[in-house]
Amino acid sequence: MNDILKKAMERTEREGGKKPPEDNPAAMPTDNQPVKAEKNEVKNQAIFNRGIFAGSPGANKKNQGKARTKKTPHSLQSLNEYKIIYDCRIHPASDKVKILRTQMLQRLHEIGGKSVLITSPRPGEGKTVNAINVAISIAQEVDRTVILIDANLRKPAVHKYFGLEDGLGLADYLLGKASIEEILINPGIDKLTIMPGGHPLATSSEMLGAARMSDLVKEMKGRYADRILVFDGPDILTNADSQVFARLVDGIVMVVEAEKTARTDVLQAMELIGDTPLIGTIFNKSHE
Repeated sequence: MNDILKKAMERTEREGGKKPPEDNPAAMPTDNQPVKAEKNEVKNQAIFNRGIFAGSPGANKKNQGKARTKKTPHSLQSLNEYKIIYDCRIHPASDKVKILRTQMLQRLHEIGGKSVLITSPRPGEGKTVNAINVAISIAQEVDRTVILIDANLRKPAVHKYFGLEDGLGLADYLLGKASIEEILINPGIDKLTIMPGGHPLATSSEMLGAARMSDLVKEMKGRYADRILVFDGPDILTNADSQVFARLVDGIVMVVEAEKTARTDVLQAMELIGDTPLIGTIFNKSHE
């Protein structure tokens, strides 16, 4: 598996149906009522970051055209409709994204980590939009690359935000039905590679906890010094997937939706993630 994965990564390095989106950062609730927005909180914005799977900037030029990773340019119209910030230099909400990115990377640096799981207590609270925005923002840094992995194997959705059709992904790889090379997608955004979730998987908890998944995460984390892994995960309270997967990542960012997420849900979710550090929260759908 390691040789195949390394080859796929090296090839990626050389290469330069919609679903209602989740929204987005951060404040912890203080009572059992839905979380209220406060003036000093970082307001929720549709955050869009670039995943990193490619190597250092400029590494592609010599071997341009030889990469086999599937290159599928993203749809700007699709990204706009889903409130994705695909260019942090010009979007009016880009400063909010940069703040979130900076804080998250600082916390990862403090704990010596390179991988983060974006999750929430319950479905529909903004995990996917935030995971995408964070990944894109990281990719826009000068010295970072990022890979965005859809680890929500029950209801994979990352690919839909980019206007991509259903196809092979992580679930298919874990089942031995696809190679790494077949599931990686370059969406046409520099230094971003996507690993879709693939076909929905009923045995998602078992597959995320399998040795094949653990080996894949270790390989991706160790391959390049400048790579950050952003996992869009399932929610914590309705199934065991995020609890199983949490042990494989270095940190967790929890999405909390204003006026919806209850304090009891947040506290219960924090208990269930175990010893994996909670490096931050994203306060989603808050208003000025």
